[in-house]
Amino acid sequence: MGRWRGAGRTRRIVLAMAVFLTSCAKPAVVTKEAPVGPPQVRIAQVGADDEAREITGVGTVAVQREASLGFTSAGRILRLSVNEGDRVRRGQVLAALDTTTVSAELARARAERTRAAAEYERSATLIAQGWITKPRLDNAKAALDAAEAQVRAAGFQAANATIVAPGSGTVLARLAEPGQVVAAGTPVLTLGEEASGYVLRVPLSDRDAARLTSGLPAMVTLAALGDEAITGRVVEIGGRADRATGTFAVEIALPADSRLRSGQIGTARIIAGGARDTVLRVPATAVFAARAGDGFVYVVDRARRRVVLRQIRLAEADDGGIRVTGGLRRGEIVAISRVDRLKDGMAIAPIGPAAGLVR
Repeated sequence: MGRWRGAGRTRRIVLAMAVFLTSCAKPAVVTKEAPVGPPQVRIAQVGADDEAREITGVGTVAVQREASLGFTSAGRILRLSVNEGDRVRRGQVLAALDTTTVSAELARARAERTRAAAEYERSATLIAQGWITKPRLDNAKAALDAAEAQVRAAGFQAANATIVAPGSGTVLARLAEPGQVVAAGTPVLTLGEEASGYVLRVPLSDRDAARLTSGLPAMVTLAALGDEAITGRVVEIGGRADRATGTFAVEIALPADSRLRSGQIGTARIIAGGARDTVLRVPATAVFAARAGDGFVYVVDRARRRVVLRQIRLAEADDGGIRVTGGLRRGEIVAISRVDRLKDGMAIAPIGPAAGLVR
């Protein structure tokens, strides 16, 4: 009996210790993973600005009227008295041919005219005496007329064996040298007429040229004039594109200034007439994978709160963002953050000032 009583006491002690240890043990903490929601993405609304149609181009200064001067007959150049850049006055002799051949031709023509005149006089005397027929007299008269024509032609060539300045101006190009044999009509000198004034010739695209009309004002800056802004006006718009570049030449008349020279570089800003252009822009952070005038943006589907990948056409960038020429409409919403982590059709949580525009 004593042995069973001791065993019972031992079991009670073990049970009491188990209860004590159980009551002291910390309960296990059960954690739940928080649900992952759509990423927060800053959005912006595509805006539009009304801008004046300003057209900018870079061109070169030139004399408005340039004349290519040459001889009316073939020959060897005896003298060239001017160089490129020289200023000349009206009537000044600029170049001359060796007139040995021309003078000989004129002498021969005059001698032939003398012989034909004598033959005609003799024939007129003989027909009066009844010794020759009328057709023979007519032939003598025709020979005399031909000789007169040869004298006039040779005289013209002799008189034009020199090149005379048709007006005051500047020699723009010297295209031949003394001793060189040239054909009739070959350009020898290029002369810019000062009286015509200077122009800035600017090559423009067909789109820009079509928006211009004669008389529009233009602000021109020239480095040679210290980038001082001068006011010109459009005086001529090319009627055909340059075959090599596809651009149209636009001439802007410049005010008289003794510092102007052909070949100077200038920049022109022309405000086109008519209505103003509506320009769409997006923040630069909205565009990615831009290449060759195209890029991509994520447009926000307002009803579904998801982004849709869209390709757009891009123009130039400025402080206001990147100009968009196609693929977007005014008022649409685009993502402007985390664009490198988004995917087409992905749900987002819009944030930013434009978040209230998304339902």
